[in-house]
Amino acid sequence: MKITDVEAIPFAIPYRKPLKFASGEVHAAEHVLVRVRTDDGVVGVAEAPPRPFTYGETQTGIVAVIEQIFAPQVVGLSLLEREVVAQRLGRTVGNPTAKAALDMAIWDALGRSLDLQVTELLGGYTDRMRVSHMLGFDEPAAMVAEAERMRDRYGITTFKVKVGRRPVSLDTAVVRALREGLGDGVDLYVDGNRGWTAAESARAMQEMRDLGLLFAEELCPADDVLGRRWLVAQLDVPFIADESAVTQADVTREILGGSATAVSIKTARTGFTGSQRTHHLAEGLGLEVVMGNQIDGQVGSMCTVAFGSAFKLTSHRAGELSNYLDMSDDLLTEPLDITDGELVIRPGAGLGIEIDPDKLARYRQDV
Repeated sequence: MKITDVEAIPFAIPYRKPLKFASGEVHAAEHVLVRVRTDDGVVGVAEAPPRPFTYGETQTGIVAVIEQIFAPQVVGLSLLEREVVAQRLGRTVGNPTAKAALDMAIWDALGRSLDLQVTELLGGYTDRMRVSHMLGFDEPAAMVAEAERMRDRYGITTFKVKVGRRPVSLDTAVVRALREGLGDGVDLYVDGNRGWTAAESARAMQEMRDLGLLFAEELCPADDVLGRRWLVAQLDVPFIADESAVTQADVTREILGGSATAVSIKTARTGFTGSQRTHHLAEGLGLEVVMGNQIDGQVGSMCTVAFGSAFKLTSHRAGELSNYLDMSDDLLTEPLDITDGELVIRPGAGLGIEIDPDKLARYRQDV
């Protein structure tokens, strides 16, 4: 079970429409497929979605750091030496999604080698998660129509609403329209991607106080330390640390400093190994946890559900698992299927997914 080769393959798949949020917008999934091969002929896969507006990574940068720095450090190691892998990757600053994808591809290869599901290796709590769908910036009527379509077609009843525009009434009107249009049978929460000031965030949350929101996420910048503490202290819903809490040290700082009261775990930026650590920390601190999405494709979404379903805490809330529906195509031989508002893990070993070679050839960017 020794690693013999690591590949980083850039690919691009257009979105059906641009995804817009406070920190930027994207028109295509310009991601990187990471493949790990072993001396037993096993191949593990994962997906790295660069988010330059958030973490400073680009597709080209992810390919370069994996091929030039990370691959030489892990080739020759056993799939079981995950702590050694983490230590070696940790010597390089930043590059969270590149590290995460390599880590998850190793876990996938380990599961395939042992003929076990990744979910079983991690914890094996359940085999499914409820799905939350992200609604990007648009007019209120269009966002209500999208939510209704997701509810009627896929059974999704939890929605994460992107906010952070100015004036704040643009977004509070949208959330109100969603509540009035969808009724009390759906769960709503908001994500500002650090777009508002603390004062704007407080005003917006006051305007939405009667709408029964589940959470508020990253409404204002984390580096506004005093403003953020002031905001969080007056909210009556959990405040989720997301971009501000990439590492376990970040989570500890944000929570103990009073700048957040919940955390988003994204396997796309902490892999399975780092996400385990964040989960255990959150469990010990008694935090609410949401499984977030890095606008992943289907490979990344399956990684999220594989991890989220492994633990009671992470499977308690609906996970952000449906962003791949905004893509015009994907790489899997058998597409994911959201049914009755749930996404179920695949029955095969590892992540239970296979890459379609023809689709990869069509969308890859390095040939």
